[in-house]
Amino acid sequence: MRASREEVIYKKLEKLLGDLHQIPAYMKLEAHGFMDLGVDKLYGDEESVTIALSHYYKQNGDMVPDPDMEVRIYPERKMAEALTYQDSFGYRVVYPKPGFVNPKAKREMNVFLNQWLSNILAQGHRLSIGEEVAS
Repeated sequence: MRASREEVIYKKLEKLLGDLHQIPAYMKLEAHGFMDLGVDKLYGDEESVTIALSHYYKQNGDMVPDPDMEVRIYPERKMAEALTYQDSFGYRVVYPKPGFVNPKAKREMNVFLNQWLSNILAQGHRLSIGEEVAS
């Protein structure tokens, strides 16, 4: 049986971040020659944890996230999905309000997230020593 995109995303996040049951409040991953990747734990409950993944670049002295995605991880189900996407051109959301889903945004953002994670892994991003903060 073929794995769903959400299961593939989960496996890539696990390979990149380690144990997805124990995500710290903040991590920074580095790869020589590429922008750092920031990982912020936004919130969690018994069923899931939501993180933000962001590449940052400097513009006029400020660090600007681009892209910046919120991702919900379901450790027990071994699945993860994109919730939001933001870059310098705009903002998209999968669940615009409770009980509603934008299926086109969900599909497109999960396709992007899957490819982005593949690129991040191929670039060799690794946890920056001393950057992990306990949650």
